[in-house]
Amino acid sequence: MVSYAQGIDALNQSLSELRDIDVSFEFFPPKTEKMEATLWKSVQRLAPLKPAYMSVTYGANSGERDRTHDVVKRIHNETGIAAVPHLTCVDASKDELRQIAQDYWDSGIRRIVALRGDLPEGMQKPDMYASDLVGLLKDVADFDISVAAYPEKHPEAPNAQFDLLNLKRKAEAGATEAITQFFFDAEVFLRFRDRAAAAGIDLDIVPGILPVTNYHTLLRFAGFTNVHVPGWLHKLFEGLDEDDQTTRNLLGASIAMDLVKVLAKEGVRHFHFYTLNRSELSYAICHMLGVRR
Repeated sequence: MVSYAQGIDALNQSLSELRDIDVSFEFFPPKTEKMEATLWKSVQRLAPLKPAYMSVTYGANSGERDRTHDVVKRIHNETGIAAVPHLTCVDASKDELRQIAQDYWDSGIRRIVALRGDLPEGMQKPDMYASDLVGLLKDVADFDISVAAYPEKHPEAPNAQFDLLNLKRKAEAGATEAITQFFFDAEVFLRFRDRAAAAGIDLDIVPGILPVTNYHTLLRFAGFTNVHVPGWLHKLFEGLDEDDQTTRNLLGASIAMDLVKVLAKEGVRHFHFYTLNRSELSYAICHMLGVRR
């Protein structure tokens, strides 16, 4: 019987032999000068790792849209890294979406993350879904298109099978990659990957990794994204002082590294990091994976 220590040694040994790991990073557009400085410091720290791309989230209102456009174009122009905007079809007409997509294509952007987006208050049913947006984008130009996937089911989906069929529609519309919602149980992702393959979904399924830097923010995110936070994770953060950010960062790095180690052992070769515009933990995990300057 293999002991726990032998299992850990074998896992670390397999990591040392990894090759051809891809990473990507997600940022959000800043709202203040201080947040902007933090964002660009993180971009500059992570760009030398040569990620597959850097994505930028998207707000449905016009001010957020403009900030997303600006950040995407600056990353594209200043770093040489592929910049990937998120685009939602809520609160925008088809003509507006076509115009935005054409502007991105003309600016050299070749990949887009296509999302439905959060429904505005009072809206019961959207005019378009993500699969419709994928089709619209492919009509504008030959974009590579990433979409969202939910290993623990989209909060609005009636059941997991319905959610999986929705992902299949996005693939059939022309998407080539699915980035998952964050999760903390490797088995959740692996079972989802197997179910997607069994359903004939021809997409690269990339795990979304959230290094925990703020426990209370994590709980808030998990609350509206249908992500299960296991009991052991709650216990790890129990009793910590609110201002003890160093310990929180160490715990967050440890949680994410253990998750990434297991997934890499199971054949995952692309990891997407939700950075929350901070670089430290993502940089450390990449170093462990052999993704270095």
